Amino acid sequence: MKKKNLIIILSVVAVLAIVIGISAFLNSNSARERKEQQDDAYIVIKRDGEELASIDMEYISSINEIDFQAYKDTSETEPESHHYTGVELIKVLDSLEIGLDGIETVTVRALDGYTVIFDVSEVEDEENMYIIYKSDGQYLKNKSEGGSGPYQMIVRNDPYSQRWCKFVMEIDLQ
Repeated sequence: MKKKNLIIILSVVAVLAIVIGISAFLNSNSARERKEQQDDAYIVIKRDGEELASIDMEYISSINEIDFQAYKDTSETEPESHHYTGVELIKVLDSLEIGLDGIETVTVRALDGYTVIFDVSEVEDEENMYIIYKSDGQYLKNKSEGGSGPYQMIVRNDPYSQRWCKFVMEIDLQ
């Protein structure tokens, strides 16, 4: 009886070790891809999980770049006014000829796994959602440099900055 239990336990441990090994391998590839994407500073635009476009700093900054003021409010600080440079998300989508017909939500994903889901009406709302790449005149540094970029999604109509998204890597229209 003891031998049978030992075999079962060893089998379970072996299966778990294999599963952990495979997961670690797959995650390391994903981590390398995310780092490469951040280093190359591009955002992937998807519709229902399928890639439609990949845009970089040159492309984004060529679309009606604007400077604007917004208040950043965190749980640790009082609201602070900052000047941001970026482009409205709706204008990026329009420039790519990506319509929002049939779209209900827009999911923004970050390098660190943070995900924010917006109603499509928030994207369509003028002067609300921006992909920014400068704060107070300085380009956003990437995560490995201690920054919040190279891109950040700012929602101007969010009074507490709770749904802002640092390290933006993917925008999925669903």
